[in-house]
Formats: sequence, C-alpha cells, structure tokens
Amino acid sequence: MNVARWVQTHRRSILFLVLAFGLAGLASSFNLPVSLFPHVSFPRIQVGIEAGNRPVDRMAIEVTRLVEEAVRAVPGVRHVRSTTSRGSAELSITFGWGEDMVSAMLQIESGINQVRGSLPPNTVIEVRRMDPTVFPILGYSLISDRHSLTELHDLALYQVRPVLSTIAGVARIGVLGGAAAEYQVMVDPVKLDSFGLTLNDLARTLSATNVVTAVGRLEDHFKLYLVTLNTQFQDLAQLEQTIIRSGPDGMILLEDIATISLGTVPQWTRVTADGRDAVLFQVYQQPGGNTVTIARDVVHALTDLQKQLPAGVRVVNWYDQSQLILASVSSVRDAVMMGIILASLVILLFLRNAKATLIAALTVPTVLAVTILLLFVLNMSFNIMTLGGMAAAVGLIIDDAIVMIEHVIRRLQGGIGPWRDRVLTAAQEFTRPLVGSSATTIIIFAPLAFLSGVTGAFFKALSLTMAASLVISFLIAWLAVPLLALHFFREKDAEPHTGGTWTARLHAGYTSLMTRMLSDPWLLAVVLVPLLALGWAGYRQIGSGFMPVMDEGGFVLDYLAPSGTSISETDRLVRQLEVILRETPEVQTYSRRTGLRLSGGLTEANNGDLFVRLTPPPRRPIHDVMDEVRQRIEHQIPGLQIEMAQLMEDLIGDLTAVPEPIEIKLFSDDVRLLREMAGQVADTIANVRGIVEVKNGLVVAGDALEIRVDRAKASLEGLSPDAVTLMLNDYVTGTVTTYVQQGVKMTGVRVWVPEGNRATARDLGMLRLRAPDGHLFPLKRVATIEAMTGQPQTTREDLKTMIPVTARISGRDLGSTIREMTERLDRPGFLPKGVYYHLGGLYQEQQTAFRGLLAVFLSAAVLVFVVLLFLYESLRVAAVMLLTTLLTIPAVFIGLWWTGTELNVTSLMGLTMVLGIVTEVGIFYHSEYQDLRDCVDRKGRLIQAGLNRLRPITMTTLAAILALLPLALAIGEGSAMQRPLAIAIISGLLVQVPLVVIVLPTFLLLLTGNTTPSRT
Repeated sequence: MNVARWVQTHRRSILFLVLAFGLAGLASSFNLPVSLFPHVSFPRIQVGIEAGNRPVDRMAIEVTRLVEEAVRAVPGVRHVRSTTSRGSAELSITFGWGEDMVSAMLQIESGINQVRGSLPPNTVIEVRRMDPTVFPILGYSLISDRHSLTELHDLALYQVRPVLSTIAGVARIGVLGGAAAEYQVMVDPVKLDSFGLTLNDLARTLSATNVVTAVGRLEDHFKLYLVTLNTQFQDLAQLEQTIIRSGPDGMILLEDIATISLGTVPQWTRVTADGRDAVLFQVYQQPGGNTVTIARDVVHALTDLQKQLPAGVRVVNWYDQSQLILASVSSVRDAVMMGIILASLVILLFLRNAKATLIAALTVPTVLAVTILLLFVLNMSFNIMTLGGMAAAVGLIIDDAIVMIEHVIRRLQGGIGPWRDRVLTAAQEFTRPLVGSSATTIIIFAPLAFLSGVTGAFFKALSLTMAASLVISFLIAWLAVPLLALHFFREKDAEPHTGGTWTARLHAGYTSLMTRMLSDPWLLAVVLVPLLALGWAGYRQIGSGFMPVMDEGGFVLDYLAPSGTSISETDRLVRQLEVILRETPEVQTYSRRTGLRLSGGLTEANNGDLFVRLTPPPRRPIHDVMDEVRQRIEHQIPGLQIEMAQLMEDLIGDLTAVPEPIEIKLFSDDVRLLREMAGQVADTIANVRGIVEVKNGLVVAGDALEIRVDRAKASLEGLSPDAVTLMLNDYVTGTVTTYVQQGVKMTGVRVWVPEGNRATARDLGMLRLRAPDGHLFPLKRVATIEAMTGQPQTTREDLKTMIPVTARISGRDLGSTIREMTERLDRPGFLPKGVYYHLGGLYQEQQTAFRGLLAVFLSAAVLVFVVLLFLYESLRVAAVMLLTTLLTIPAVFIGLWWTGTELNVTSLMGLTMVLGIVTEVGIFYHSEYQDLRDCVDRKGRLIQAGLNRLRPITMTTLAAILALLPLALAIGEGSAMQRPLAIAIISGLLVQVPLVVIVLPTFLLLLTGNTTPSRT
C-alpha cells in the first residue's frame, strides 16, 4: 500500500490526532510559564566581600588578592575581574558557557573557604550566581504623610513580606529604605568621667542586665519544668532604671548619666519614590516562575493587605515586568492574526476558492498550538524570544500550506480520473519536493545550537521555536492538508478555471522575457551587476550593533556625585534630578536609591540609581526622552555624572559584567601612568560623535580622617593602641550592647555619646580617654588626626592591574563609533610604551556573536548544499541553486540600508533564514522542471516550469511578506526585537520571484549544460 492510500485509509485517525494535539497545545498555553527572557544560566559568579573600613591598598593585599588566587585555581574559570574599594571588594568570575553553575558556585565557595583563615576577622563574603532571577520582576513603594519611615519599614518587613513570600513562584522579597528603630543611650561624658566610668562599663552592665537563659530543670509533682532566668527589659522605663553601680554611697542609675530615647539605626543610604522618602519592596521570582501569574497574585494580595494597613499608607507600583510581557504577547497575537488575514487574502485573490483559503488559514493556528505543546513538554516558557519565533514563523508556516493546496488544486483542475484520486496523487507526487524544501529551511537552524555567548543563550529559544514550528508545519501540510481537501472539496471544485486576461498577459510577458533571456543568458549581467553594486554599497553604509533597540517603557539612570560627597549633599543633588524627571511629561513614576543599587554591587554614599517608568504609548520614543533628560541634567546639575540604559540592556550588561557598550580596558604595571592615561583616553573618545556618558574609570573613595596613635605616648599613659581603638569605636560608632524584644522584632540598644561631642575632627581630638589607673587625657595627647584624600578603587583582570574607560552611544551605530574611536587610540605615540588596551563591553559581545553567526551562515550554506546534492545527485545543479540563493544577500543589505536598520544579531539570523526560504522555492521550481522532461525541448521546459510555478511562488512570496509585515513595522510593544529579522527576510523575499523564475532557469541553462540530474 502506498503512502497516499495509507493516509486515505487512516484519514479520520490522522485528523483526530492533529485536532487532539492542537487542543492540547491550546490547553498548554494556559499553563506555560511566562517570563521576559528564556531561563538562561549565565556563566558568571559574583563574590562580594566586606572587611570593615580598611584602606584600598591594605584591602587589596590582605583580602582581594588572596581570594583572587583561590578562585583562579577552580577548574573551568576563564576570567577573574576584581574591584577593590575601601573596606570592600567585588569579584566577577567567568566560566565557559554550558558549565554547571551550581557546581561551579560550590567550588568557588570551597576555594574561598580554604583561605578564609588567612583573611581578617569578621570578613563577610557573599557568593551568588548571576541569572535573570537576581533582578526584581516587581517593585512597589510604601508612602505615607502620617507615618514615620520606621513604621513603614516595619510594615514592609513584618506585614508585607510574609504575605507576599507565600505566593507561588516568589523567591524572596527585598526591602530597601526606611529606618530601623533602636534605643539610643546618649551618655554625658562629663557625668561619666565624674563617676569614673567608661562607655564600655555601661555596655557590659546593660548586656549583663538584659538576660533570658535556662538555668536547669526541676522535677516536681510528676512534671518536668525548665527553669529560666528572665531579666529582660520590657520598656523604656526599665532601661532608664538600670543600676550601673551600687555601694555604700548609693546607686548610680543609667538615667543619672545618660539620656535614653527611641531613635533609628545610623544609615548612609536614602530611598525615595516620586520625590518622597519611602520604603521599597521588590519581588524576585524563582527560576521557571510565571511572571504574569506572580504579578497578578501580588496585586490581589496587596489589595487584600491594603485593608489591614494603617490609614494613610499607600502602596504604589513603580515597576512591573509583566506589563512588557503582556504587551509583547498582545503584539505577537496581533501580528499573527494580521499575518493570517493578509496571507488569506492573497490565497483568495489568486486561487479564488474560499475552501482552499480556509484550509491554508487553519494550518497556522494548528501549527502554533502544537508548537506550544512542544514548548510545554520541553519545559520552556512564553518569553520575548519564543513569542517572537512564533510570530516570525507565521509566513513560513503558511508557505507550506499554500504550495501544497495550490498543487492539489492545479492537479485537481487539470488532471484526469476521479477527483479524489487526483487529490491523493497530487499529494503523493508533491511529497519529495516538500520534504526537500522543508529540510533546507529546517536544517539552517541546526548550526544555531552551537552558538555560545549571550547570542546563543537567548536566540536558541527563538531558533528552537521556529525549527519546531516548521517541522510541525511540514507534517500538517503533508498529511492534514490533503485530507482536509478531500473533506472540503467537491466535484465542482475540480472544474477547470482560467486565469483570465491578466494571467494570460502575465504568462505571455514572462514567455517573451525568458525566450530572450535564454537565448542570450549574458543579459543577466544587466540586472545582477547593479544588484551586487547596490548590495556592496548598502553593506558599506549600514551600521552595526549588537541587540535590537526596543522601547521597554522605562530606563535605569545611574548617577555619581564627586568622590567624598556626603549622603546629605548627594541627596540634595539627586533631588534636583528628581525635579527634572517630574517636569518631564512622559515620566509616570520613578524610584530612587542612594548608596544602594537596583542590581547590587559596590556602592558609596555618593552614587546610586533610579528606575524611571514612562507613560504608555502614544508618547515620544524612549530615546528622545532619555536624550532630553540627559541634556537637562548635564546643563543644570554639572556636578552629577549620569549613565542611562533601558532595563534589558542594563540587565544583560550586569549579568555579563559588561554593562556599557564601550569599554576600553587599559593595562600597565605603572599605576601612576595608567591613571594618567585613563584621563587622556576619556578626553579623546569624548570628542567622537555619538559617544556620551564617558567615564575615565577612576572611582575615588571618600576622604578619610586618619588617626595615628603614637605608641610611646600611649604607653606612657598606660594604654595600648588596641585599647585606644576600642575606646574610639565606642565614642564614634557606639556599641549595640543588647536587644529588647518588642513583639516579632528585636530592637537594639546603642551606647553612644551625643553628636556634639564627635561632630568634627577637633571634637575627636578632645575626646577624653580613661587610662587603667583612672586618669583622663584627651586623644590628641597620644595621637594625631590628619585628613586623607580618598583613594581610587583598584581594578584587576586576570591578576593584571587595569582601568576600564567606559562610555555609551547615542544617535549612532556601535560599529562605526568603535572604528572612529580606535583610529584615534591607535595613532602613533598616543599610548606610551608599557600601556596597552583591549576592547570589552558590549562591543566584545557583538564581535563574538558576529563570528558565531558567520560560522552559522557558512555551516547553513554547506548543509543546504548537502540537501540539494542528496535531492538531485548533481554537483552542478546543487551549486547553481545555492548560487541563486546567495544572490539574496545583496538584497538583504539594500533592505537594511533603505530602512536604516543596523546589522545586528537579529538581522544576521534573518539573513541566514533567507538562505533556506529561497532554496525551498527553488526546489519547487526544479521539481516542476524535472516533471516536464519528456514534454518539450530544454528551453521550453525551463519556461513551462516557470509558468507552472509562477502562481504558487508569487503567492508564497506575497503571503510571507504580508505575514511578516506587522513585525517589520514593529507594531506593538516588544515587536522591535524581531523587526530586523523581519526586514532582512522581507528584503530577501522581494527578489525571490525574479531570482527563482528568471535567474535560476538562466543559470541552469548556462552552467549545467545537458546534465540530467537524478530523480531518485
């Protein structure tokens, strides 16, 4: 039994299976996780180190280098980059793509533990893997005019966080800002001295007085009792009545020598929302979580919680990642629907058969539904890549249905015998070209599996989605479409239909053109030479980038005040920045962090960031808004350096440790010369057109007051330098000596001196120290106090000293900007001997991606050639068809140039896909040419094959172009990611018809001679 008869016999079961898979896919769509990005395990681990307030040089020697050497020895480590500041350091450790990052993190922790004993005491080390889930998906603020920041902080910590933490898919709730309450015991130094006491005496007494502990067990009356001693403070009055000393002369109470009040923990950060002090809480999702579901559940939970919050407390949303995802889903839905409608109109226009149009239109949602089912089975998610893949695949899916249904109708209306047999015969004879054409389109996605870097991580999801949809499309076009034709068609559909006057004229014109062309094949040069010339010109003119630029509806603004700027002065400067944001009509809401960052990392009191959310469209493009904000800040607040990026760019930059598009890594063993050249390089690249937000890489920590204890003088007073250090710590920072339980929280008790006694350097010199024999003396007697200029952070990469000069780009493409910049840096004599540079940043990622995609393109071309060779067993025919396909490359460059689209990762993927699409159509033409070998002479067969295939090729081309048009026009949010891909494919499709029906026949005549390819 042949395939056609088998399909006819099992038609009900096949159609039922297709329906079942489609319905299962529809059901799976409601359970598939939804997120912004595919789940990607980035090969990067970040290590944060806190070791007190050591100077930068001491920190680098005693801490950073030890940890660097420890982690460098871990197997699989590619690069180690460290940044050391005063008392803190941050290491970025990069592994190869594909490594098991859970195991890698454990090995990093093990390596650090081996040197932990050599690190200073109380060194705190945090190790974390970098993936998209380390960034929040939701951000809210608590604001109130009636309640203090302490109350808001407690509400967020003890009411909001527990409720939201129970939501499925939530990993944790981060709370920023506000103030934590503490009891502050402000000691009067004069009274303290008069009683012969020290701050340490008070701290020890308070700690010993506030105790709860078990002292043993007691068995009595058949019960076993745990005996506890409880002397805990219950309220402020008990704290004031603490006995510090007692004797024959009476008792000394704490209130006799100190003022006790409820204050807040000292903090060196600020958090605001829409210009008002606020408490922020951020929602982080677990890997594989459903962002949209989490956002919806959080809204419901907060709505219920709002009823329990005190009057006057408002919860305001300032970031919601699910909005961009839902907008992307809507855009894809609209693009698919528009594509189906436009393609269906093309089919109806050419075939003038509503049944055939319905059959072709039904295949698209069916294929997409089964594709969703496959994504569900593979534990993938709806994200910006998989959704884009499905939208881009619509044109290719409907192509398969068009060519099959058109061939069936042509055989149905032009064949002999029973009409049902004609349908089955048409399906059977079209199997071979359909298999070959589908193979050439699907096989180009195979090399994409070997892409590495950010490109491979993100675009594997897109390529897998498209490849899966094309495989499913082939199966449905091969099996289901003929069966649907048998079901819908009737005898009257087999009646011959003429194309009309327009078709007759078109055929006559084509016959005349091809007769002339085949008689004088060199006339092709008249068309091909201008095409190649314009393609070359387009290639030279188009800019290059990395990822497509899209309007995400919000951006991150990092800011940096001059080094050493106090938290209050930084706050004053940033509030001026906030005024600019509030005056920008497109700004809907924002949140601000000072001394903190949205993504974590090293921070000082003089830097931080804002997340700014814009109003929904229609409005000005986001880059116009960002440029205006940048210009106003640079003009009105010159002391504040800023850096702006959309969230996706900022997130990918943080995940890959290359947050800026431009990064010039300067290396030298001469640190002084290196710092000097960093400034010169920054000044040089600042003059390059398009470069903005230049930073010279010299980040200076704040100034310091250095107290140098004279050991000899201190010894004469009876004190050691260590004893002096402990006393100064008690005076300047205070001592949290014990905690008071208040419900679910513990409130610290800090023993301190009033701010007036420690406000200036002179005050520090007058602090009175108590010697062991009881005599008092000022600090300045045994120590000198000197103001020290802040030390620059030190950066090392792979154990070599480095300074990164960074910048961003506005209004220009990455490739041309880098070329002009490197021309200036490579001028003879600009960099002195011993100083060299490497380019990093997103440019380095772009070059890695381009090299990978070039290898993918070449591999795809080889694979397509192999498929053609298997189909025809003729090197000449395979070479001619591949050559014809490669002529679409100039057209793609012309299309990108004409639309002002950059040559980036997405457009290069589109270029690769064109290779398979045009080859697919060429296979359909050649299969028709083979079927006519016994009919007429060779030139006549070439012309007749073109006449027979002119309608389906034109139909598939127009249908694919119209299906991709919504993506090319970037209709809706999120669609801009696939816009370069759609433009590249459409550009290739615009020359597909003339290449296949004019150029290919001419090449076949010119280059294959009388070669007769095999039909096996």
